[in-house]
Amino acid sequence: MDISLIHINIMPYHASSLPLVKLVNNGKVCAPRIRNLLGDREASITPKQTHPTSLRFSWRISSSFSSATESRPIMEDEMKKMERFDSDSAASLLKELRGTFASGKTKSYEWRVQQLKNMIKMIDDNERAIMEALQQDLAKPRFESFVSEISLTKAACNHALKELKHWMKPEKAKTAITTFPSSAEIVSEPFGIVLIISAWNYPFLLSLDPVVGAIAAGNSVVLKPSEISPATSSLLAKLLEDYLDSSAVRVVEGAVAETTALLEQKWDKILYTGNGKVGRIVMAAAAKHLTPVILELGGKSPVVVDSNVNLKVSARRIAAGKWGCNNGQACIAPDYIITTKAYAPTLIDGLKNILEEFFGKDPLESKDLSRIVNSNHFSRLAKLLDEDKVSGKIVHGGQRDETRLMIAPTILLDVPEDSLIMNEEIFGPLLPIITVDKVEDSFDIIKSRSKPLAAYLFTSSKKLEKEFVENISAGGMLINDTVVHLTNPSLPFGGVGESGIGSYHGKFSFDAFSHKKAVLYRSLYGDAPVRYPPYTPGKLRILRAILDGSIIGAILALIGFGKKKLE
Repeated sequence: MDISLIHINIMPYHASSLPLVKLVNNGKVCAPRIRNLLGDREASITPKQTHPTSLRFSWRISSSFSSATESRPIMEDEMKKMERFDSDSAASLLKELRGTFASGKTKSYEWRVQQLKNMIKMIDDNERAIMEALQQDLAKPRFESFVSEISLTKAACNHALKELKHWMKPEKAKTAITTFPSSAEIVSEPFGIVLIISAWNYPFLLSLDPVVGAIAAGNSVVLKPSEISPATSSLLAKLLEDYLDSSAVRVVEGAVAETTALLEQKWDKILYTGNGKVGRIVMAAAAKHLTPVILELGGKSPVVVDSNVNLKVSARRIAAGKWGCNNGQACIAPDYIITTKAYAPTLIDGLKNILEEFFGKDPLESKDLSRIVNSNHFSRLAKLLDEDKVSGKIVHGGQRDETRLMIAPTILLDVPEDSLIMNEEIFGPLLPIITVDKVEDSFDIIKSRSKPLAAYLFTSSKKLEKEFVENISAGGMLINDTVVHLTNPSLPFGGVGESGIGSYHGKFSFDAFSHKKAVLYRSLYGDAPVRYPPYTPGKLRILRAILDGSIIGAILALIGFGKKKLE
């Protein structure tokens, strides 16, 4: 047979948790389960219909089947297995992974190191494919893809490899007189089976950075990439299957139905990156099983700009953190600026000059600006701009191209506090500027809102720096720059309050996916009868002295002296 045409109705995810279909730009398909049935063939794919949770595809296999392949017809039960990923599929997956974890494989130093090395090789071997997937999902510039996704993921792997032996070593702890003689330590042990639900805006970094920590800590992992960035999701599924140990690390692609099936299971820890609405759903599902969670959410991250700053450097760093980070589609991107009424015109002129320097006179034609991820988010941002009380406040930008999902960097001045744009996370290229009489008045505005994921201050005043750090609560804080605190593995990354629960990065990632087990060692010698019945006034006097930390009192009580308190 030279040509075979197969019509199949499928869900994008199947019981083995490996992606059924993996698309790349040239229209080729790599389907592991189909390969198992038809042999290792390339197949062109034509979608017959598209649905959020189901697809109908036609495969035209353009190679002659061997007699061995022809002797393996596609069985009905095999096709049914590929049709959907449901709660039973999720339970089966967890059972398999728990078997792997119970074997002790993932706990060994050698296994952890090998997986991290394999991940680095995976990135090096597929850098071009990673950039192409990010371009397809977000039109993300290659420079930005490398700097903010590829290099940071590799840095996390390399840092973990360098420090892992030290991280795994038990930490010595002090002992108390009540357990003398003894020794104590804190042992880091993996939680077990970890679920990581990642976000669409940095779909490579935010998927793999937590996986690095989970593997370094010795866990088995299920990664659920975001369906909103489908090219990267599909690529991740293929790459992790090809490079990592599939008996311990799996990818489940999907949307609401698949995520729901996963959340119905009992996990040992869950990390979710996304918005607060879904974060509450994740936390509620985890609470049914008393599963601990890390929630990396977001919020409205403020930038306070004093009038005594270097304007060009400050404007450049604000613009890079806002529009140079996925065109504002970043959880730590500046959400709004607060500055004085007197300094606002100067700051706006500085930002305008930098924006033209960065993206040219027509930013919609710039190759260095990401597009909006999809039409739903484009409409959401357009709604923020088109609100009656906001539309007249635009002082720069505002251009849009709905066909290409492009919105130009946009600056707004003095939008009302009760406007939509000031009451939800913007997550896009719109930047309102709020003015106050004195820069110190900005503190009250920030504190009147939910605690943000990040807070930024530009000033040359050490006094104002100190007051900002002491009075403003945020997940992270940066003075005289934006977003780059994310790159420091010695700092935890996470929110507070509605901007998130828990943190990770570097050693904090290892700790996030490790249970800190307290271990006390004692010998069978030196047993003190004072702790055992029958209880006597003399024993109580000795224990009082010991627990009060009085060695002399304990000695006196032993020889029959000392103060006699009410027994």
